Amino acid sequence: MSSRSPAELADLTAGEALVLFRRRALSPVELAEDCLRRIERDNPHVNAFAHVDGDQVLATAHASEARWQAGTPCGALDGVPTTIKDLTLTRGMPTRFGSATSNAEGPWDTDAPISRHLREAGAVILGKTTSPEFGWKGVTDNPLHGITRNPWDLNLTSGGSSGGAATAAALNLGLLHQGSDAGGSIRIPCSFTGTFGIKPTFGWIPQWPASAMGTLSHLGPMTRTVADSALMLSVMARPDPRDGYLGNPMAEEWLTRPPTSLHGWRIAYSPDLGFVDVAPDIASRVRETVSVLQELGATVEEVNPGFGDVLDTFNTLWFAGASQVLERLDEADQQRLDPGFLDIAQRGQDISLRDYLAACRGRERLTARMQSFHHDFDLLVTPTMPISPFAAGHNVPPDGPYRDWMDWTPFSYPFNLTQQPAASLPCGLDGQGLPVGIHLVGPRFQDLKVMHVAQLLEARLPRLIPPHSLKMEDG
Repeated sequence: MSSRSPAELADLTAGEALVLFRRRALSPVELAEDCLRRIERDNPHVNAFAHVDGDQVLATAHASEARWQAGTPCGALDGVPTTIKDLTLTRGMPTRFGSATSNAEGPWDTDAPISRHLREAGAVILGKTTSPEFGWKGVTDNPLHGITRNPWDLNLTSGGSSGGAATAAALNLGLLHQGSDAGGSIRIPCSFTGTFGIKPTFGWIPQWPASAMGTLSHLGPMTRTVADSALMLSVMARPDPRDGYLGNPMAEEWLTRPPTSLHGWRIAYSPDLGFVDVAPDIASRVRETVSVLQELGATVEEVNPGFGDVLDTFNTLWFAGASQVLERLDEADQQRLDPGFLDIAQRGQDISLRDYLAACRGRERLTARMQSFHHDFDLLVTPTMPISPFAAGHNVPPDGPYRDWMDWTPFSYPFNLTQQPAASLPCGLDGQGLPVGIHLVGPRFQDLKVMHVAQLLEARLPRLIPPHSLKMEDG
């Protein structure tokens, strides 16, 4: 048993925990118990977890403790408390997709590839984090589990669809967290909660069962530090024969150190992609961070990548994907869906083959455009979000001009269409004292460029820690 205080345990990174396990200065059981205590204390306020099984967690932690005592850890994450999103199949835990139409009885006897890889690496799976129904929108609430809230202000949304994972990461309720991203669902909540997350190049991380959103959907890590995400990627980005898509056949050295400077790098900075209205305080924080890239030696050019708003292209593919869910639900179950999800799924049913194929061609043109763009630039940098977190329980800001969640996420979904690696790194606070994210986009299969720049920036930026008091404001 270690002599560390609860505050010290609550602040550990995965990398630090592994060092302490190796030195026998900390037990996986002690760390798991601390996480469970804090989940019990904080989750009623934030609703980040859809499922936690304390007995199962402690049994896994005791097995890890025995391996460390014997000097035989089973993998790179042995004993590290980890969470999995409620869209990812996990043996022994319910996967409800945030939907009242799901079967509460299971059976829950199968691991998705990512769950299997995390388990084989020794991760202690704490539970399942919340998602909107079938991950359909950029905020996190659903008919089954209710509203997930932002630990920076409980009246505000944490973003989505991986909002539970982001909130858990911000509060360190578990040290590693799995998210998914088909239109921004890792990067949106990371920006809103002051955490780091990356949507890797499509193909690095296997997906099974395949997402209804097809090749728009990526899986990735969400953590408080870039190094912890790299550690998680070293485990997650492994092939699985059940995945029907071929990714990059070469292994990636996720844990390599970043360069000491960015001399020789050319980085494009686009404050608005040429068409996005960005809040002035957010734009200011991002611009200040871009100046750090110059201090690190990069040549930064303010330039737009040269494409217009591709919302219609994205929506056509997104709505068509959502419509697939309706095909397996009878009319009674369809009426139990989130009304917003039912609306876009029904809109998807009306999409013609002609329009769908036109959207596929538009996606091809955008992908070719960005491939050409990255011949000249190592990275593209933008804000992650043009707006600050808004009132929880709403799909769009109540006082804004938006109809759908896609309308306020213009920096994220284009790079699901292109399948590029894209990350959100916290870079400061807006005028309300809420987190701001900087968006780092790299060429396909050049994910390490994104990770290394994120690590260099992280070392020079202030760390963002949400308020310790989780008291709901009146109203």
